[in-house]
Amino acid sequence: MNKSTQLSAKIKKYWRILGPGLITGASDDDPSGIATYSQAGAGFGFATLWTAVITFPLMASVQEMCARIGMVTKEGLTGTLKKRYPKSILYIVAGVSFPAIILNIGADIQGMGAVTNLLFPQIPTFTFSIFITAILIFFIIKFPYQKFAAILKWLCLSLLLYIIVPFLVHADWINVLRSTFIPTIHLNKAFWGILVAILGTTISPYLFFWQATMEAEDLSHSHKTIIINKRVLDNMKMDVDFGMLFSNLVMFFIMLTTGAVLYKAGIRQINTVGQAAKALEPLTGKLTYLIFAAGVIGTGFLAIPVLAGSLSYILAETFNWKEGLDKKFHEAKGFYITLIISLLVGLSLDFLHISPIKALIYTAILYGLTAPVMIAIIIHICNNKTVMGKFTNKRWSNILGSLTLVLMTVAGIALIYFQFK
Repeated sequence: MNKSTQLSAKIKKYWRILGPGLITGASDDDPSGIATYSQAGAGFGFATLWTAVITFPLMASVQEMCARIGMVTKEGLTGTLKKRYPKSILYIVAGVSFPAIILNIGADIQGMGAVTNLLFPQIPTFTFSIFITAILIFFIIKFPYQKFAAILKWLCLSLLLYIIVPFLVHADWINVLRSTFIPTIHLNKAFWGILVAILGTTISPYLFFWQATMEAEDLSHSHKTIIINKRVLDNMKMDVDFGMLFSNLVMFFIMLTTGAVLYKAGIRQINTVGQAAKALEPLTGKLTYLIFAAGVIGTGFLAIPVLAGSLSYILAETFNWKEGLDKKFHEAKGFYITLIISLLVGLSLDFLHISPIKALIYTAILYGLTAPVMIAIIIHICNNKTVMGKFTNKRWSNILGSLTLVLMTVAGIALIYFQFK
């Protein structure tokens, strides 16, 4: 076997390993994330680039814990909490998760409607939002999520264009390197608001539920009995790490691109998706809005089923309903009705006349404030031998998990402090 054949075989082998982690990472760069990272770059230049470096090991650690919970217990987070913890914990989890997820769904739908309106300005934004919601409901009910997710991932590749733009506009690379590896902190409300938003949209609670559930479902759908051992866990970790690396790479270059283009041009506040799209103009010119719209719509269609599905899994596991995005509507009516209602409630937020960009950033901030509760619970589950057996956290999982908890808690407290200063 020659070297090229060996390389091709290795790539195919690793591609087969990639699954829930890759989907989770791709869906993390949803319209809410794009808006938040764009505002960070426009508002503060390169000052927030360091967050991409710091959040990668932290989010990878938390998502690995969630994946391990799903693989070991064969259940999602909600099912694990219901069986092994007091109901009050379950209610707290649902209470902090529901408002943020619903707002995220509504903000993503609104953002997708707004970018479509850029292409067809003569048609009102809300018309596109309604149309997008109807398409989502149809495809989620009609097709298994994995099938159209495999197609939608290609649309998300348009986000990789952010990697090219900084090289065209002659960014100050010394400043970029300094900002990437030496954290910059501004002691004001605006900076802490965007910092909490970055943490919240990157380390999002809905992804915790999704990761655990998808790992459990992957095992249940396998045609052969899979024994959880070091090799299986190493494959899962590689999948999670790759997905989170992709997510953070896109995050880094969105902030770098908007810092190099928008901040430099004096655009410090992004109020419309059109302003966010201008970051790609040096590369794509008149095609900017089309390519930007493809990225936002692609990530929205990828992320919204994850968001709504997370809510449905929470309720289904709480009330023992049949569940699964691979099931037909008549096989899991309660699950799908919850999903449809969450989409419709999210859509209704479109009529509150809140700027799509502001709605997306508010969502990220809400996640940043509620995530510490979920992270503390996840760390506790992963150290509970009754639940995890011999697969409890190792030292580095606890260190990184605790650092994530501390960082997000401190950022949330600082944001609240500066609100009243």
